[in-house]
Amino acid sequence: MLNEGMFIAERYEIIEKIGTGGMSYVYKAKDHTLGRFVAIKVLKSEFANDENFLQKFRSEAQNAAALSHPNIVNIYDVGATQEFNFIVMEYIEGITLKTYIEKKGQLSFKEAVSIAIQVGKGIEDAHKHHVIHRDIKPQNIMISTDGKVKVTDFGIARAASAETINSEVMGSVHYISPEQARNGFVDCKSDIYSLGIVMYEMVTGRVPFDADTAVAVAVSHIQDEMVHPSAYAPDLPVSMEGIILKCAQKSPDRRYQNMEELLTDLKKALISPNENFVVIPALEAQKTVVIGKDDAREIKNAVATTEDETLSESEGEEDEEEEEDDDDGFLNPKMEKIVTILGIVVVIVIFAILVFLAGNILGIWKFSSNSSDSDTSSETGIIVPDVTDMTYEEALETLNELGLGIKISSYETSDEYDAEKIMSQDPESGDVVDENTTIYVVVSSGEEASLLPSFSGETEEAAIEKIEALGLTAGTTNYEYSSSVEAGIVISQTPDANTEITEGMTVTLTVSRGAQLVSVPSVVNETEESARTKLTSYGLTVGTVTTAYSDTVSEGKVISQSISSGKQVESGTSVDLVISLGKKTEYVTVPKLTGNSLSYAQSALANLGLSCTYTEEYSDSVEVGYVISQSPSSGESVEQGSTVSIVISKGPDPSESDADEASDEE
Repeated sequence: MLNEGMFIAERYEIIEKIGTGGMSYVYKAKDHTLGRFVAIKVLKSEFANDENFLQKFRSEAQNAAALSHPNIVNIYDVGATQEFNFIVMEYIEGITLKTYIEKKGQLSFKEAVSIAIQVGKGIEDAHKHHVIHRDIKPQNIMISTDGKVKVTDFGIARAASAETINSEVMGSVHYISPEQARNGFVDCKSDIYSLGIVMYEMVTGRVPFDADTAVAVAVSHIQDEMVHPSAYAPDLPVSMEGIILKCAQKSPDRRYQNMEELLTDLKKALISPNENFVVIPALEAQKTVVIGKDDAREIKNAVATTEDETLSESEGEEDEEEEEDDDDGFLNPKMEKIVTILGIVVVIVIFAILVFLAGNILGIWKFSSNSSDSDTSSETGIIVPDVTDMTYEEALETLNELGLGIKISSYETSDEYDAEKIMSQDPESGDVVDENTTIYVVVSSGEEASLLPSFSGETEEAAIEKIEALGLTAGTTNYEYSSSVEAGIVISQTPDANTEITEGMTVTLTVSRGAQLVSVPSVVNETEESARTKLTSYGLTVGTVTTAYSDTVSEGKVISQSISSGKQVESGTSVDLVISLGKKTEYVTVPKLTGNSLSYAQSALANLGLSCTYTEEYSDSVEVGYVISQSPSSGESVEQGSTVSIVISKGPDPSESDADEASDEE
């Protein structure tokens, strides 16, 4: 570990430790060459002697450093000293997506899609550069304080191996693809699977597969079907559920084939959330997967991966304790024996089924024809059961057992069905449908009158759809400008929310046009009061007012404005003003001029920025053309540009000389 104040490569000053992972410590540091904060990942000493690992690590870090995208944490430098190896990367002030989910529980549909799109764009750029992440999980997704989403730890998973990484770490196994769990071929579709699991966790607040051991979780990824996310998030739009299910298909061929396809559907979901446009390729017949002892060892190696690592100050308080490994590093003898026995049991069950089918074909086994009445599936699909008069939870359990989903389409009052009981369903009971079909149900709100929900914050399209689902009429939509509500979002409604719903009620929506744009007027050379009045009349406000000296703009008038005239801005935007203080006054000291010539006085005053006026007087004591007196006196401080008056000698008074001569003659 490094201490505060230490320098790496004579450039990076360690500020503080901000995280600990399975392979490394992470520090906040100051790059004194470029004057910025960075995050430095320093490999733990136990990996320093594994040359094979270090070679892979450096290679992958260099590949990741070639990536440059707004949604990827940039790698600035890769280096080594005699004591340790390190990576220098972009410092993100924020938290991981994992922490964000833990704080919020479940994310809204729009927020989840926004995060998924940003993550997808970063991964798409990496795939274009032939870099597969292999470890997409919420712990490797950063959300900065300004809301930007960035993916980190590119290439680290590939460098890791079962021999070098703590095998009891559970952080990554919840998100690995089935092919990763089998140690099979990994490509861009593996990252798509992992992103699908991340989206599942964002909208439900939980991972689809969980167990006490990493092996059990990995096996679930290979052979277990996930509970549909709408089971935990009933309000989840059908488009988002379809996207998640397509990403998380067991077979890579049934997933999105590239990140571009996924991003296209995510953007479409924002526009048409309730449109079921996601197409999942048909499931081909596959052999039953049996997890044997050798497979278990492969799974054990596959799930060995890195611990969660953090790049933000807020992650500094995470738990740094590591679980102790079993004697064999992952799977103890008891677990291996259990897995082997389970494999044998599965083989026996399959054999029994084959014997049964053969006997049935040959007519050995005879069954009453009445048994077909209780079947819940047919050769062409699944027979939909009757879920009316069940609660949503009861219907959810019943339908999920058959591989079907459920979604509430509306609530309606009923004298026949108790509140929260299902009144009707579509498809109806007895219909034959494909696996993963969603059954839409109408739920009773009881005999009491229903209350009108709030549509504020909804898109206009979504609000109208909900109004019509309630059996109400959507009136003519009103549109208003709003600086606080984005365009297309409902601002208010009439009647208000929680109003008792009556038959034939019309609901009128007021939808935002977004902020109104206005053209900024020119207020230069106007007084501050006049400028304020004009800006207000244009729907703008006056922001910060500062002052400055100006040789060209009169005191009290506007020198400049922060937004140039003619620019289109949102109504309510603030415009900063700079007001003139007039010309800046400078003071100079008047020099001594008495006893000097007129030309000297004029030159000295001009050099100081002063002007000169003079008068002439007779003087018996001062030579002709020299200064007798000055005003202001020497040493006084006056404003630059002031005038200094001087008196110049004309020599002796001739009239006095004539009087003296006359006196001498007498």
